[in-house]
Formats: sequence, C-alpha cells, structure tokens
Amino acid sequence: MSTSATTTTTGLIAILRGITPEEVVAVGSALVDAGFTTIEVPLNSPRPFESIERLATAVGDVCVVGAGTVLSVDDVVRSEAAGSRIIVSPNSDVEVIGAAVARNLHPYPGAATPTEAFSAVGAGARSIKLFPADSVGTAGMRAWRAVLPAEVELLPVGGVDRTNLAEWAAAGAGGAGLGTCLYRPGDSAGTVRDRALALMNIWSADAA
Repeated sequence: MSTSATTTTTGLIAILRGITPEEVVAVGSALVDAGFTTIEVPLNSPRPFESIERLATAVGDVCVVGAGTVLSVDDVVRSEAAGSRIIVSPNSDVEVIGAAVARNLHPYPGAATPTEAFSAVGAGARSIKLFPADSVGTAGMRAWRAVLPAEVELLPVGGVDRTNLAEWAAAGAGGAGLGTCLYRPGDSAGTVRDRALALMNIWSADAA
C-alpha cells in the first residue's frame, strides 16, 4: 500500500471559495494572523491557479497552501505548479490520490461512506474529508474511526461552523474545513480575521 507524505494532524483548513487573485493575499494574511496554518483555494474560484501562486508566494513559508475541488490528474499537476502542497477533492478518485502522493503532495479525498474511505486509504490517502459532514455526523465519524487505520485522520467539511465545531473536535476530528462560516466572496480581510479568531479559539479550546 502506498503512503502519503505526512500523517501530521491538520487542524483547521480555511476554504476560500470564490476568492479572487486581487483579494487573496490580504485575506490569506489575515487568516495566518489569526492562527490558521492551512488555506485551500477551490479550483472553481476565479483564476484559481493565480490565487494559489500569489498566496504561496506571500505566506507559503508559514502556511500550507493548497487546491480544492481537484477533480483530475491535470488539476493536480497544475495545482502543484502553482505552489499547492495539498490536494483536496469532494470525491475519492484513486487516480487523483495517486497523482498527489507520487508528487509528495498530501491528498484530502472526500468520502461519504466507509467504502469510499477505505478506497481512498488503499490509494494512499491518510487524511479523509468527511463530505458532506452533516450526512455522516459525529456518531458516524466515531464508527469510521473504530475501523480505519489509526494513522488516518478524519476531517469534517460541509456544514461545520461555530455552532458545532466544538462537537466535532470532541468527537476526535483531526481538523475541519471551514467555508462560508469563515469567508464569502467580497468579505473584507478584517471580517475574515474576526471570524477566524473566533473559530480558532473554539478549536484550540476543544480539540483533543
């Protein structure tokens, strides 16, 4: 079985869906100031590779920058060239996972069932994105945790916000992807920083 580059616990991932290259450095810097160490730019954002490149240049020495909504091997190649170090997908595509692992990138494939999760692990993933998280729930995540290899971390994405982040942390999540509760297109860097600080405080207080 292949292994990915790292098994380090991820923590919180900021998902900047809809961000533009003109905004990304200010918003990304605000997130770093608030304590975030991982930022994802989904590829269905405007000019995403340009945003990834700008962000990686600006904060890549202190923050892991990566691509989200990665659906093909070509996306993996282009994301790496732009400066991505993580590859996040909504599904478990073994070719995408394998391409990421082969390039020493860290894949985060999405899974909604144990079968998908085990397929992703078999392809080399060591971080599984529970997506959509509200369909799996914390009870479901605990059940997955009991049967998946111990080194595999589980990260809920989709519907995670200030109201339930502590519950996910208490259930043993290795992190969480935070989207609209953190950033919406057009939000100022200051607004994002305030939300990020509040979410980071919850996570820091409740994560195992």
